[in-house]
Amino acid sequence: MSGELQLTRRALLVKLAILVNAVLAAVLAVPMIGYLFSPLLKSKEYLQWVSLGSTETFPEGQTRLATFRNPFGHPWDGVTDKTACWVRNVGGGKFQVFAINCAHLGCPVRWFPQSELFMCPCHGGVYYADGAVAAGPPPRGLFEYPWDIRNGKLMIRAGELPTLSTRA
Repeated sequence: MSGELQLTRRALLVKLAILVNAVLAAVLAVPMIGYLFSPLLKSKEYLQWVSLGSTETFPEGQTRLATFRNPFGHPWDGVTDKTACWVRNVGGGKFQVFAINCAHLGCPVRWFPQSELFMCPCHGGVYYADGAVAAGPPPRGLFEYPWDIRNGKLMIRAGELPTLSTRA
């Protein structure tokens, strides 16, 4: 066997193991690299102004529940595509639009008009009508959506949940 290369079973299995591990590493690396570089590639295109309805729908001095569809939903999202928010008509053409989520752990808060308080059923968080913390574990007030009035309709900038990292 002069000049012929002989491949032993051990060498074949080592090369096969290296090939399988390389393929697995590539399969795992692609999503990780995408995750690490996604902030650089992401833009604010997902933020869009969405209508909550006519301003007459929200009487002065009252807080009402409103819903809107995620501007970047898909047909298969179904009912999960709807997002709720609390709209408070302060008066004088001014509104406050609160995310329905508690600032503590994200449970949905409810509005109680009798006491004029938002209350979280999960851990007892309580907020005043203006969204400020009244009691409980929430570290800050309710998150607010930026709003605007266009052609008599109340619009909010939607596409992401307002958090401490979002800038109005």
